[in-house]
Amino acid sequence: MSIRQDLDRRRFIGTAALTLAAPRLAFAQAYPSRPVRVIIPFTPGGAPDVLLRLVAQKLSEKWGQAVVVENRAGGNTLTGTVAVTKGPTDGYTLLLTGDQTFVLNPLLYPTLPYSIKELDPVILMASIPHMLAVSHKVPVSNVRELIALAKQKPDTMTYGTTGPGTIQRIATEYFAGLAGIKLVHVPYRGANETTTAILSGEIDITINGMSNILPHMEGGKLKALAISTLARHRLAPDVPTMQEAGVPGYSSQGAFGLFAPVGVPGDIRAKIHADTAEILKRPDVVKALEDRSFQVDNVGPDGFAKMIAAETEKWAKVIRAANIKGD
Repeated sequence: MSIRQDLDRRRFIGTAALTLAAPRLAFAQAYPSRPVRVIIPFTPGGAPDVLLRLVAQKLSEKWGQAVVVENRAGGNTLTGTVAVTKGPTDGYTLLLTGDQTFVLNPLLYPTLPYSIKELDPVILMASIPHMLAVSHKVPVSNVRELIALAKQKPDTMTYGTTGPGTIQRIATEYFAGLAGIKLVHVPYRGANETTTAILSGEIDITINGMSNILPHMEGGKLKALAISTLARHRLAPDVPTMQEAGVPGYSSQGAFGLFAPVGVPGDIRAKIHADTAEILKRPDVVKALEDRSFQVDNVGPDGFAKMIAAETEKWAKVIRAANIKGD
């Protein structure tokens, strides 16, 4: 083949590729042309619901199309997650969920009605630090005193969580393992019920999202002893980190990200990511989320996938060490 023939062949291949790509590009640019539904497998009013509704409103304004939030709670996020993985793959049904779905469930349950491989990470939006808090009736003022008291009364002090296989349960067992203490687990239906229990003195300890603890710190009904971040938080500057409080190496949080079911065209996923990332960079959005205890992560698909892998490895060790079962 001559050089001229080779050049002509390459031009033909390039033109054909552009021709084939043009409809897809136009399709992505036209997206969305109708309302987009985002399923959230949690009850209304919790941290992920607050996050999604704030961002959904901005996306709706940006796209000129309604972004409909649909709460489908139940079964440790199974109900809402399955609705997405078994649903259409046209980009008009998405999933906003937490690490329960993409880290803990695959570790805790031998059989699931969904596979994490059925979901493509789009963007890790934000996370909420955990806080360690105790009831007002617990006679301690810091983490070291709490650990000493728990060692004096093994298998006596109670801690509440949102269920046997939830991040609150695993985060507390992680703390207990590092501190060398034994606690009694008391499961509740959700984060709000757990918070109510510790406010009433029904349980002694909780490790819960900062947004559930922060509003009650001034009332004296609970005492926040530590925060899970590596540095103190501006909304609670007097609360030490776990490292400062005497539990080196401890970190935990509730992470929330957006997924698309496998099969959604890559250019549409890229558009959803780019538009959501732009919104999460806006100063007013960052401030609104930070004022609600969120840390804006704004991590793209590759980084999100790496985060999932790292968190899976970390919590798998904790689950094995504490012999935690999903039910």
